[in-house]
Amino acid sequence: MVLENGFIRAEINAKGAELSSLKRIQEGYEYLWGADPAYWAKTSPVLFPIVGALKDNRYYYDDEKYQMLRHGFARDHFFEGSQLSDNEAVFVLKDTEETRIQYPFAFQLSLKYAVRDYSLRCTYEVHNPSKDSSLLFSIGGHPAFAVGGSERNPLYEDHYLEFPDDEELRCHVIDQNLISDRTEVIALNRHRLPLKHDLFDHDALVLKTLKSQTITLGNRVDNHGIHFRHEGFSYFGIWAAKDADFVCLEPWCGIADSIHHNQRLEDKEGIQYLEARGTWTRSWEVACF
Repeated sequence: MVLENGFIRAEINAKGAELSSLKRIQEGYEYLWGADPAYWAKTSPVLFPIVGALKDNRYYYDDEKYQMLRHGFARDHFFEGSQLSDNEAVFVLKDTEETRIQYPFAFQLSLKYAVRDYSLRCTYEVHNPSKDSSLLFSIGGHPAFAVGGSERNPLYEDHYLEFPDDEELRCHVIDQNLISDRTEVIALNRHRLPLKHDLFDHDALVLKTLKSQTITLGNRVDNHGIHFRHEGFSYFGIWAAKDADFVCLEPWCGIADSIHHNQRLEDKEGIQYLEARGTWTRSWEVACF
């Protein structure tokens, strides 16, 4: 499905309701990663109903054991899409017998995309259709933005991330996909983090105390980049596959299990509780320049 408004053009796939392209129309400049399977074959998956990994890929709820792989299952399912206008669309996924094998909850997950001027906004809406039971879930974004590459100038190392309200990044170190007890502090230079491939040698930078609600991806050579705005997300991840020419900016409501977690879903850090018949929303937005 295509959204465009004369300034930018966005393409969204029904599988995973995944944003697959984001271009400025005048220059044809592509802001999203091209999903090269040699590195990472995704562009912007939604992480639901968990973010990150479960300890042993397992959790317990109501004394029952369930198995689920990292980041949940929504990204691998086809959503029902509806184009509301030239510049707005919604994609919906509901629970099925198949999803209840992994996740024993009724749910309706909607991803709404809208373009306005040079910006794209993605809204997650989770609805609990149950009459009497809470819905427990986590959710997050994983958009990958193109950085450098053989056909691009500037290069990867010419780029930076700017955090206007942070002097440093306190990162929680990942140990075999789980959150360990260790933290590392990355000092920022005038609020900027220079990008280099070895930043992600030990997996994502996981942040629990990020202050900046707008992050700028820019470079020292030309005037292309993005302002990435996120509100109401308790956690944030930054990641790239080894030697790949992209960076993921990941707002999360939820986080991977810690190495000490008891594997009970109701005790999981960052888990969201949604009351019966309730609806929950969060949004992130990309402004292209």
